[in-house]
Amino acid sequence: MLALRKTGPHQGLELSRVPEPGCGPWDVKIRVLRAGICGTDLHILAWDDSARAMCDTVPFTPGHEFYGEVVEVGSEVADVLVGDRVSGEGHVVCGTCRNCRAGRKQMCIRVRSVGVQRDGAFAQFVTIPHLNVWVHEHGSREDVIGPELGALFDPLGNAVHTTLKFPLVGEDVLITGAGPIGQMSAAVARHAGARYITITDVAEHRLEMARRAGADVTVDVSRTRIRDAQQQLGMREGFDVGLEISGQAAALQEMIENMNHGGKIALLGLPSRQFGIDWTAVVTRMLTLQGIYGREMFETWNVMSAMLTTSAPLRETILATVTHVLPARDWAQGYEIARTGEAGKVVLDWSTVS
Repeated sequence: MLALRKTGPHQGLELSRVPEPGCGPWDVKIRVLRAGICGTDLHILAWDDSARAMCDTVPFTPGHEFYGEVVEVGSEVADVLVGDRVSGEGHVVCGTCRNCRAGRKQMCIRVRSVGVQRDGAFAQFVTIPHLNVWVHEHGSREDVIGPELGALFDPLGNAVHTTLKFPLVGEDVLITGAGPIGQMSAAVARHAGARYITITDVAEHRLEMARRAGADVTVDVSRTRIRDAQQQLGMREGFDVGLEISGQAAALQEMIENMNHGGKIALLGLPSRQFGIDWTAVVTRMLTLQGIYGREMFETWNVMSAMLTTSAPLRETILATVTHVLPARDWAQGYEIARTGEAGKVVLDWSTVS
């Protein structure tokens, strides 16, 4: 089969012919139809410090945001069928550590990630454990989750996990970072009943997409401050909930400065370096800072599936974050579009590659 490979510990990727993956007794083999490019994939392409820290084995196939069709199931698999249209949870857990046994699989201490520590979905076929397969609804709803939307379930899960970590009904929400996940977070916060939603970035096209996703006010932080947004909205106190998506030191610090006392911040963005923050403000304002990684397994999947299958407006908003669907052979162009941040979500089409 064709696969986009990280062939060694250096920059770049290579479209190569490799053997198709096998399918063990507890596994599911999937024909990949769509696969999204995310920030992790950009790190792997560049082979920067983050990639070297994450990826412990080369060569391998990247890609963890995907949608496809089941072509083979293992002999012990009873709940996934050949022909099912599916997405995949990218975190393969051990099942035996304390967190796994307590039902907190997203906190597994021995997690292995699809497309990072094991072969992923930038290929014609990918094999994952059956417990990691998410089967989309059948019958009257089978056409609701199409290939592009199905490929968004992984990043959407990050957005849903982050956004719904704290209660939102009637709350004022601040989001820092208006990329695809920030836009998804704005849409989910609006769907969940937030009062005012403010989102920050430095790219006007992303801020415009965030406005369409449901943000009340957008702030270009290269030119203005978050406090101006509070005045514009007539807010008498700070924000109740903060969603830090950008991974930028200045974004988190300004968020802290504009939180209400007792405010709660969910942290998804991964910083590229260590930095300091005003811990006196965190303590004296009694703020909660909660790290977020991936999705709650599998409650987040249930929540986002329920929201998307019952809300056409939310489906349309989430799908609008996809601005480019390119043939898999044009992967280099897709990576460049994603790297520059000049568009929304970039998805590779693997359905016609040969």
